[in-house]
Amino acid sequence: MAGRVLVVEGAGAILGMIEALVAARGFEVRSAATGARGLEEALAWKPDVVLVDADLPGGTSGIEVCAKLRESAPVNVPVIVIGSVDDEVKRRALEAGAAAVYDTPFSPLALLKEIEAVARR
Repeated sequence: MAGRVLVVEGAGAILGMIEALVAARGFEVRSAATGARGLEEALAWKPDVVLVDADLPGGTSGIEVCAKLRESAPVNVPVIVIGSVDDEVKRRALEAGAAAVYDTPFSPLALLKEIEAVARR
């Protein structure tokens, strides 16, 4: 099962790990390092799943990316929020429309299974 995954992540090492993980499963992967660029890429490319870091550089948080995608996306793309999240951040992410929230450190296998599950929905 292939699909498109957009990874919006400011930390290069984490981005590289996630890109390699999903690409190895046959997904087409694109990435963006800031929330603003991630929004542009999501609206233009129309991915099947968006992974977004809760704490992005550049002034637009992952939660804001999620909320803005809910407001403006022509399709209801599932968003998975990842990062160092406490209960408050998790609550805000889910209220913004996140399909799932993963606290770091997370299991790469569990994240991959979540991506595959939401891509099928």
